[in-house]
Amino acid sequence: MRRRTGGRASWPVVLLLAGTVLTGCGSDGYEPSGPFRPKPEGAPPEVGPPSSQAPVPGQPAQPGSGDTDGDPNVVASGLTVPTGLTLMPDGSALVGERDTGRIIQVFPDRSPARELMTVPGIDTSGDGGLLGLALSPTFLEDGLVYAYMTTPTDNRVVRFPIGGTPNDVFTGIPRGDVHNGGALVFGLDGHLLVGTGDAGNPALATDPTSTGGKVLRMDVFGRPVNGDIVFSRGHRDVTAICATGETAVYATDAATDAATTGPDQIDALTLGANYALAPPLAEVPAEEGGLGGCAAAPGAIFLGALDGERITALTLDDAGAVVGDPEEFLGGQYGRLRTVVLDTEGALWITTSNKDGVGTPAEDDDKVLRILPPSSAGNSPL
Repeated sequence: MRRRTGGRASWPVVLLLAGTVLTGCGSDGYEPSGPFRPKPEGAPPEVGPPSSQAPVPGQPAQPGSGDTDGDPNVVASGLTVPTGLTLMPDGSALVGERDTGRIIQVFPDRSPARELMTVPGIDTSGDGGLLGLALSPTFLEDGLVYAYMTTPTDNRVVRFPIGGTPNDVFTGIPRGDVHNGGALVFGLDGHLLVGTGDAGNPALATDPTSTGGKVLRMDVFGRPVNGDIVFSRGHRDVTAICATGETAVYATDAATDAATTGPDQIDALTLGANYALAPPLAEVPAEEGGLGGCAAAPGAIFLGALDGERITALTLDDAGAVVGDPEEFLGGQYGRLRTVVLDTEGALWITTSNKDGVGTPAEDDDKVLRILPPSSAGNSPL
């Protein structure tokens, strides 16, 4: 991996937030650390009726629990290309399967996963499907989930309550056989950042009239913030966005596919920047890349790599520049690694993507992992 600055730095201890045991199978089932969803107050959100394609919430999913071969890192198995992942207030996670549209609840103690619903209308051709997931900033009041999905005509952002019919938030994002994007994250300001791809047409990334190859910023209703929907432009395929603090926001920009060559990159996002011209924070060679996920904490960024089959950790200085050499872990252990999310206990939730038509799946793939990152890659037992 190429980085912008040099110098050696030790691993940021801020990531080791808890010394708790991360997994365990209790006989009484999962005990949440907080409420799953309290009764909403005030007027209900404007949502459609439950979808006829949606199973009754709370029914067990077909995927298995995480006790495969006794691996404590595996919290769920038997999934199909889990791509979107967002953490719930009770410490569990919602996981979206790219190809099936199913949303599954996964638990940190490896209790059996539970299928909650299926998002209808997705188109899985190319690299499209059900991609990013994010919780409403007021989820405890409105119970709404946001999703980035590919349809036969476009990519779009929708929202819905668990078991409800998706309603459009923002539509018309270009779709293609490659580079469909799919990143979602809410900032501390309550605004939604949406990462899109250039749909295989690089000219869209700098076209001011197109939403392709951009990071978009909108409110919860899909309306532009300060009159402009575009936060940054010049991207190829924004597969993940991660944020830490009030202002530090990063995006993975993947370029490695059959139609494109060159390194993937991680960008430190700045309002109005054109990343066809601006230098990236760091670059990842094609053989190590296929970036599909990122998680950020003060002083560090974690990147999930599909082709590289590893997690790469970058250390940042106080100015936000990369220092020292990248540290890698889980290399080749679980195959293609995609989504990466950091929870409040300092653990990383990671999805595998071995059933995506490129990887070589094991019998129990795909999986959701939950691990505590090593204090140093060189000293890690992983």
